[in-house]
Amino acid sequence: MTVISLKSAQVREGLTLPYAEAGYPSGTPVVFVHGLADSWWSFEPLLRRLPASLHGYAPTQRGHGDADRPPEGYTPDDFAADLVAFLDAADIPRTILVGASSGGVPARIVAGSHPDRIAGLVLLGVPGTLADKPAAAETREAAEGLADPVPRAFVEDFMAGTAARPIARGFIETMVEESLKLPAYVWKETVGGLLDADLGATLAGILVPTLVIWGDQDEYLPREDQQTILNAVHGADFLAYEGTGHVVHWEEPERVVADIAAFAARIAHPGTPSGTT
Repeated sequence: MTVISLKSAQVREGLTLPYAEAGYPSGTPVVFVHGLADSWWSFEPLLRRLPASLHGYAPTQRGHGDADRPPEGYTPDDFAADLVAFLDAADIPRTILVGASSGGVPARIVAGSHPDRIAGLVLLGVPGTLADKPAAAETREAAEGLADPVPRAFVEDFMAGTAARPIARGFIETMVEESLKLPAYVWKETVGGLLDADLGATLAGILVPTLVIWGDQDEYLPREDQQTILNAVHGADFLAYEGTGHVVHWEEPERVVADIAAFAARIAHPGTPSGTT
């Protein structure tokens, strides 16, 4: 099992992001980007399973977990700018980006805007669009009514239904505690920034190798939503995990790690067989 080290990076004045690092220094750099209300902990199941071929980094985004909480700057473009600054601060010249859920939005912005820094892009249960998703509108309405301290019941309801497979209760409790670290304004600003963004535009200009992984029991993102991504990103590979929900990296971490490793090998050595089907 791979050892996880906890570090921090000052990405700009007044903004320090904690991050987890795991794997082997000689491995291909892989930077994991978490979604709304999560932290680096979201990728703990992947980090501790990394093979020798991969070197993983998982920053906690601004306002989340134990990261600094500036009073503003919670749009996908803001998170994307932080991500580029993190690559600089952590001295990562080129990497594969792995974005989970809404974390895939800033990840794909960076993939499109900085192809010189991004070797490949992996999207795990990432929305093509949210404009037609009733659950997204409901989350926005609920977030707008939040006040500190954010109720545990709100967080538990937010996480309900994300998984179709059993997940260790202790891990879920950790993720609930991480989500409770977000003050109400971060919930409001992050949800609002995400839903006000033109997500279709964030798919423009992605020319790097891309892998889309989706659970066929995802209650939030139907298959046609993922087709939006595949139509926009020429040549993207697609893997559907049967019987898996929205949080594929929590439900099937071994498989996700294997598919990321296979994807990295294909980038380094074209012609290498693809991952699972």
